[in-house]
Amino acid sequence: MPTPNCHSAPFDGRLFRRVLGLFPTGVTIVTTWDADGRPVGATVSSFNTVSLDPPLVLFSLAKNMACCEAFAAGGPLAIHVLGDTQEDLSNRFARGGGDKWADLAYAAGQHGAPLIEGTLATFECRPYAQYPGGDHTIFVAEVSQLRFRDGEPLVFCAGGYRQLAEREVCA
Repeated sequence: MPTPNCHSAPFDGRLFRRVLGLFPTGVTIVTTWDADGRPVGATVSSFNTVSLDPPLVLFSLAKNMACCEAFAAGGPLAIHVLGDTQEDLSNRFARGGGDKWADLAYAAGQHGAPLIEGTLATFECRPYAQYPGGDHTIFVAEVSQLRFRDGEPLVFCAGGYRQLAEREVCA
């Protein structure tokens, strides 16, 4: 019996994106400096662990994003995991144009990357590798410093922000 809404025939990019959106992800902001020494950043949900030894993570950026070139230059970078109250921050860095850093508290980290204050977790990283990935570039980074606080993560699924629900534990 066929599965409802099963698409075994070719599909378009819009459907592909919609189905990918069924997979819940955390929300992060990646940051670095541009060639003129200005902080740049973008909201990304494509963040994953690669290796524990050495400590490697990855994220990807669309090649047409204004900040992609700054990350490709290979300077220090940071990945910020957002907390469940930071939707506005996520939306600010998801938009193109404008000064995303206006009135935002940030400082240079131990290795020089711009660090946004108040996020749930921060990974300070050194570039490790870059790979072409279709219309994206995949960046692999080696984590050199960690910062974190207690709290709930910001989650994105099916085109919107979500909250994690507690599961009832049966004894």
